[in-house]
Amino acid sequence: MIDKLEQLSERYDELNKLIMDPDLPRDQKRYREVMQEHASLSETMRAYEEYRRVVESLAETRQLLDGETDAAIREMAHEELETLEAQLSELEGRLRVLLVPKDPLDAKNAIMEIRAGTGGDEAALFAADLYRMYQRLSETRSWKVEVMSSSPTEIGGFKEVVFSISGRNVYGDLKYESGVHRVQRVPETESGGRIHTSAVTVAVLPEAEESDLQVNQEDLRIDVYRSSGPGGQSVNTTDSAVRVTHIPTGMVVTCQDEKSQLKNKAKALRVLKARLYEMEEARRHAEEAAARRSQIGSGDRSERIRTYNYPQNRFTDHRINLTLYRLDSILQGELDEAIGALKITDREAYLKDHA
Repeated sequence: MIDKLEQLSERYDELNKLIMDPDLPRDQKRYREVMQEHASLSETMRAYEEYRRVVESLAETRQLLDGETDAAIREMAHEELETLEAQLSELEGRLRVLLVPKDPLDAKNAIMEIRAGTGGDEAALFAADLYRMYQRLSETRSWKVEVMSSSPTEIGGFKEVVFSISGRNVYGDLKYESGVHRVQRVPETESGGRIHTSAVTVAVLPEAEESDLQVNQEDLRIDVYRSSGPGGQSVNTTDSAVRVTHIPTGMVVTCQDEKSQLKNKAKALRVLKARLYEMEEARRHAEEAAARRSQIGSGDRSERIRTYNYPQNRFTDHRINLTLYRLDSILQGELDEAIGALKITDREAYLKDHA
């Protein structure tokens, strides 16, 4: 472990020098790569620096014990030794977790798809609640949210909403959100006060860059039509809505939110590429069975991952048996504790599988 940390420390020093190079920003692609690598190593290097400090303090304390005869000082040194050894053990465990290979997709932007499942209007309303939750989380992290397509309902919900989130480490933080999110609450339309259970499906896709995936134009069929809103009323009087079909897979993406046909086409193509890229990544992961088992969730959209219980103000993540009684603040975007716990559990599972 120490050899690996020393190698990373040398690389971190190199990156620090590169960042100081005034010519680096002229090559924007290279600049982004350097900054992302530097950011990904920062936490590990901070922990390693603390580890080295504790090791040095341990050596000094042991040296003091070897040459000290005063009983009171020796007792203090023994207490200090126990504290430092506990710190060292904790730091070693933390460093092992930090050294787990990072998923190269983690640094990518993401496209999220939220769809109402069982529960009718109530599920559509909860789909809108989840969308707002991710919006608020994005605000706290200075991420940018852009709606790609949506199917709103007349009462303020969403049958479906697809949106991109761009910023630092977006996919790495949001990839565990894929699955079925279950809500238990009394609907506004329920006069008897009975608790209903509804479900919403969330999918998180890494957004493909140009270098990640090439889509042949001859494999695409693009149709245009007139967009419509809730209840079927016409939104535009021109054929601005776009339907893109990927002929080899039969995958279809539609977009009608923009008044510009060109903008709708561009957004639809981004979503299509993300879905195709995820399909390819899923195939690759399926071939790596051991690595697949180490993950918290497969990303299977039929897997129930969460329950949001309004009467008890309870948030439960079933994959890691995490229950928090502050659902109200979580729906305001305060997901850091849940995301952090999922990351740690995933890394620990990897270490166990690769011990």
